[in-house]
Amino acid sequence: MNFNVVLLCMHNLFRNFGGMKPHETIDFHIRWVWAKISRMYNQEAAKHGGTMSIGYILLNIEKEGTHSTKLGPKMGMEARSLTRTLKTMEDDGLIFREIDPKDRRKVRVFLTEKGKKMRERSKETVLAFNSLVHERISPEALENCIHVLQELNGLLDDMRAENESTNHSNPIADV
Repeated sequence: MNFNVVLLCMHNLFRNFGGMKPHETIDFHIRWVWAKISRMYNQEAAKHGGTMSIGYILLNIEKEGTHSTKLGPKMGMEARSLTRTLKTMEDDGLIFREIDPKDRRKVRVFLTEKGKKMRERSKETVLAFNSLVHERISPEALENCIHVLQELNGLLDDMRAENESTNHSNPIADV
């Protein structure tokens, strides 16, 4: 299930059944911040003919190539979205694919020279934003934030595993 849909479900659940206002829910704040970060990265990427998703993929392709099947799980992208984005990237001359000589069933994705240049721009953008975050937010606050986000991620993983083991259809657990 799409992350935005999960957050919307959680948001509506709390608002309608818990008596909480939207700004009192954790998902409201995560969605609010993520929307701003996503918009910022997409605006910067658009200046160079890309998107945030393309930049993220570029940053996750290793010099010796990366198996296309490893990219999705590494980045939390669904296979269909990844396949579509890789096709666009290949058409735009950012990547090329080769059959893995060690296992002909697998395909490795490599960066072209154009892809390497765009990867460098993506890296600079991410580093600049992270530098600003580190300038404005104390190390302790960042450590706490990361800890809470990791805990939430674990909670969502647990919910998914529980849902899969019981075969119940729960929109919040189908994450």
